[in-house]
Amino acid sequence: MDLLNLFNSLTKKLEVFRSLENNKVKMHTCGPSIYQLPHIGNYRTFLFEDILHRYLEYLGYRVERVLNITDVEDKAIAEAEKERTSLKELTERNTEIFLKELKNLRVRTPQYIPKSSTSVDQAVLLIKVLLKKGYAYWYNGNVYYDPLKFKGFGKLYGLDMSKWPKKKRRFHKDTYPGNRWNRGDFILWRGYEEGDKVYWDTNIGRGRPAWNVQDPAMLTQHLGYKVDICCGGIDNIIRHHDYIIAVIEGVTDEPFAHYWLHAAHLYVDGKKMSKSKSNIIYLKELLKKGCLWDHIRFFLIYGHYRQKLNFTSIKYTQACKRLIQFQNLVKNLGGEEVTTQISSEKTTELMAKLTLDFEENMNNNLQVKDAFDRLYTTVSKLVMLKNKSQLSLKDSNEAITKLKAIDQVFQVIF
Repeated sequence: MDLLNLFNSLTKKLEVFRSLENNKVKMHTCGPSIYQLPHIGNYRTFLFEDILHRYLEYLGYRVERVLNITDVEDKAIAEAEKERTSLKELTERNTEIFLKELKNLRVRTPQYIPKSSTSVDQAVLLIKVLLKKGYAYWYNGNVYYDPLKFKGFGKLYGLDMSKWPKKKRRFHKDTYPGNRWNRGDFILWRGYEEGDKVYWDTNIGRGRPAWNVQDPAMLTQHLGYKVDICCGGIDNIIRHHDYIIAVIEGVTDEPFAHYWLHAAHLYVDGKKMSKSKSNIIYLKELLKKGCLWDHIRFFLIYGHYRQKLNFTSIKYTQACKRLIQFQNLVKNLGGEEVTTQISSEKTTELMAKLTLDFEENMNNNLQVKDAFDRLYTTVSKLVMLKNKSQLSLKDSNEAITKLKAIDQVFQVIF
């Protein structure tokens, strides 16, 4: 398999990746709602997106990417009031920690990290176009989007619109916990009400953009109205990403993203993380227990992004040991302790396998675990040859060079 194949959530099948422009990829990755710090399940998604970003670069693409930060929404405003602080202070504090944690996890910094609060004018622009085209309408000072006006609404999720209620219903909160689908019109603009502390004065009036239009505003402001790939966690398939499609394609009447990729949940001891179960784990808790950044990164990428990952103390420890063993193998592979100057047929075959096995598995929808395990086996065999004085210094150095190129993607070996 010499071409990158990705599972497209939109078509529900594995497809050969082809970018809209030669050697360039536009990529949108859903960032956090920063009213609180992301947990390790969120970071699993961010790391899968980082692997994709880095592998596209490995293949020679120039990646232009947005990682958006939601800093204006109902939950953030409520949390700020609960902490008796300003929305700006709350979200800036959490954003600073989030960006530091991304850096420590060796996540490639995207070119654009916009915030909802800095994309209000773009949100207003989108809303004005949707109002003009009849997808959106004013009601009691707010602007709502009518999904029944948009042909193909719910196509990412596979929503059966024949069951959509014909009676007019409006959902004016950003989210409704426990509701998989808000079967009615969703809010785009929340008009100002007496006592509101968060609002902007715009050319459609005083108020603030609702969560449903914020991602479309942030990403179109920086990437335009067509992208190659849109990514997020599997939860985004319910409502959120179909709302993005409806907003942007409602504006342009053209396809927005060609490929949609979604990461599966991370569980803790076999259970989904939730406040009600009191089993949410944050990075700072792992660090307090002595966990290392590269070990955390490895555990969260060592699997397939479309399969559930179960965090347990035993599985985490096993993953850490495997990484340490591999790092030690690589150290043993390098160095000057070689005696032969001749490359054997066996050595040549193993050297080729380093790159071939890595690319074959990564091209198969980013099979990180399989790629790593193949590397482990091949490097083990090369070290055995070295221990028998059957590996030349040239081959040893070439193997290290290849592994460094691979580690531009994995970021855990060196």
